[in-house]
Amino acid sequence: MKPLTIALSKGRIFKETLPLLKAAGIEMLEDPEKSRKLVFDTSRDDVKIIIIRATDVPPYVQYGAADIGVAGKDVLMEHGAEGVYEPLDLEIAKCKLMVAALNDAPEVEGRVRVATKFVNITRSYYASQGRQADVIKLYGAMELAPLVGLADRIVDIVDTGNTLRANGLEPTELICEISSRLIVNRASMKTRHKQIQDILDAMESAVEARRASA
Repeated sequence: MKPLTIALSKGRIFKETLPLLKAAGIEMLEDPEKSRKLVFDTSRDDVKIIIIRATDVPPYVQYGAADIGVAGKDVLMEHGAEGVYEPLDLEIAKCKLMVAALNDAPEVEGRVRVATKFVNITRSYYASQGRQADVIKLYGAMELAPLVGLADRIVDIVDTGNTLRANGLEPTELICEISSRLIVNRASMKTRHKQIQDILDAMESAVEARRASA
């Protein structure tokens, strides 16, 4: 049987997932930060880890290229997560998805222009409130948009809020709390149920232990 494949993305999620995988006896044999490889062996012969872009984790899992993945709730909400199970909130990489505006910005009458990379979430959020919004897709430096008059508001991930404050912005509305979730391919959950369930159980125990010690 081919090895079980786990899809991760570099950065904060990757670093905070490693201790949880270790609880399941899965440790990487080399540092992906020091390698150009994309497929990595682990301490378990029956498990491999692939390193891909965060936004690619859901489709890799959905279409069976990976059996398990770890993705932020923001990515799952924005890009959709059809065809995958979401059995476990890992409670890592926590942050907030928020609307932000220039300090003391007036309320917008009529249509509001919103800059964001979370186009689908933003459209849904404003539609759910019955507010009309022109959503402008940007790929970075959201904070610049209100400063130069491109947009009235931005929707972005907020962790400490330091970047907003440094650019004269403040969060105004909370859209949702974000954390990273373990996702599983539906077919894999049936055909490799025990192998996957053992990993899930070990990681869930590690999450609970961390929560209890916090």
